[in-house]
Amino acid sequence: MSCEFVLVKKTRSALELMPAAICDLPYEGAKEMLLVDEVDSKAFLTKLFEAMYDELPYQNKKQRSEERGKCFIEYIPAENAWVPIVADGYLYINCLWVSGSMKGHGYSNDLLEACIRDAKAQGKKGICILCAEGRKREFLADPKFLTHKGFCVADISDCGINLMYLPIEPTAQMPKFRECAKHPAIEETGFVLYYTDQCPYTYYWVPRVQEAAKKYGIPFKAIHITDKESAQNVPAPVTTYALFWDGQFLTQSIQSDKKFLALAGLQN
Repeated sequence: MSCEFVLVKKTRSALELMPAAICDLPYEGAKEMLLVDEVDSKAFLTKLFEAMYDELPYQNKKQRSEERGKCFIEYIPAENAWVPIVADGYLYINCLWVSGSMKGHGYSNDLLEACIRDAKAQGKKGICILCAEGRKREFLADPKFLTHKGFCVADISDCGINLMYLPIEPTAQMPKFRECAKHPAIEETGFVLYYTDQCPYTYYWVPRVQEAAKKYGIPFKAIHITDKESAQNVPAPVTTYALFWDGQFLTQSIQSDKKFLALAGLQN
């Protein structure tokens, strides 16, 4: 079987190697990709894929419970995590999610234990994760549960979001926030949102919030983070969704259009 072209993600390296490349859609509603027509050149394809490698999203490793439902853990080598932390040699838990009927059965414990076993098998220094200071917040881990499992606070951000860690190597250096995450602040006024596609809720709600802001004349700017380097330098400890108002960090909670309008003081 042969093909006349392939489509690749529109990365900086790909654009540099193919400045005149045509953009096309792999399917209706998808994002534009670059058309590669030199499919018969093994040397060019090798050069292209090697150049793009570090800019492609890292495939998160997932462990799922045997029972169906909203119950999963997602983790990744911390060096590749899309968050502004310094945690070389650690695993970073991007999401530990148990909800609805899955709660109360010990699945959080099972999933976390699977992650710990994997970290040990890989020879990792430890595991780290974000949580709120003192209490559970939306889209962040429960600090009480983590403390119960032996996690300790490694670093603290001014906005009340902590970086917690579970050491595996007793002498391992603690992970920490980058300075941009420890003191989240920006110079722009109005609402400014930094977000990634790590959560499907952002894909759904961000455009609707943009439409609501435009309709009501609310100053709103959305900054879509699409690469690891940018994510690791976001001026907030979270990158999935970081909403600022007049330069100050406001929330990591993904807003629906109605919630956003209430936040802006336009709806009860």
